Amino acid sequence: MTGTIDARLASLGIVLPDAPAPAANYVPFVQSGTLVFISGQVAQGPDGFLTGKVGAEIDIPTAQNAARACGLALLAQLRAACGGDLDRVVRVVKLTGFVNATPDFTEHPAVINGSSDLMAEVFGPAGAHARAAVGAGSLPFNVQVEIEGIFEIA
Repeated sequence: MTGTIDARLASLGIVLPDAPAPAANYVPFVQSGTLVFISGQVAQGPDGFLTGKVGAEIDIPTAQNAARACGLALLAQLRAACGGDLDRVVRVVKLTGFVNATPDFTEHPAVINGSSDLMAEVFGPAGAHARAAVGAGSLPFNVQVEIEGIFEIA
């Protein structure tokens, strides 16, 4: 049976990846009460990690696509946390995004919009969330973006 969110994903042409396995000694998500805390998801595409330094060899539109890829991984983890039923999502509470950027790069919010916009597309008004967008001197595996999320579920 297809739920409302699954139908929305299909109408948007979005196929979620499998939830990525943790890369170290942590779990992909933790549920506490009605909140699901999803560990940082790094930018990956079909050919592997999306790497590079934003503000040097990586431009804003490319980094926004990396942030969207992080958002897709967040949704895949969220689907696993919800037992496969994304209709259990009440709202996106908060995203925290990290951008692997040069010291003079200041457009971190524009980059993380790649994930924020995805949440709005998928969840509508329930996708509006609090957010932090932070620059980092480096990220694991030299990825362009890493994003963690907090979601409320029923």
